[in-house]
Amino acid sequence: MVLICLISIVSGVAQLIAPAFVLSMVGASASASALHFFAIVGMFMALFGGMVLHAIYSAYPNLIAIRWGAMQKLGAFVAVGLGVIQGVFAPLALGVAFFDLFSGLLFLYYLKTLPGHEAA
Repeated sequence: MVLICLISIVSGVAQLIAPAFVLSMVGASASASALHFFAIVGMFMALFGGMVLHAIYSAYPNLIAIRWGAMQKLGAFVAVGLGVIQGVFAPLALGVAFFDLFSGLLFLYYLKTLPGHEAA
């Protein structure tokens, strides 16, 4: 989970700083509005990655933050998958989508395995 959080932070910051480069990697056009909104998405990726990382290392359990992090990852899976289906992204972006699906499911599994939180 820590590695997924770190990947989310680094890739989100990269997307925030260099949205044109990241958009080119997933085969999308880079209009001014696409660059702007893609950078905003990168900011939220970095923030959610940091939030879940903080929740993991917190002295106090923060299951809500991990649950919302899982929802962000699952939502990203749907959004990127729809982007591929609609031709916004190249099929290569499905790798990103499935990484987000795996991440979201792993976060939910982590919640389920915490002692005393089987119903999380």
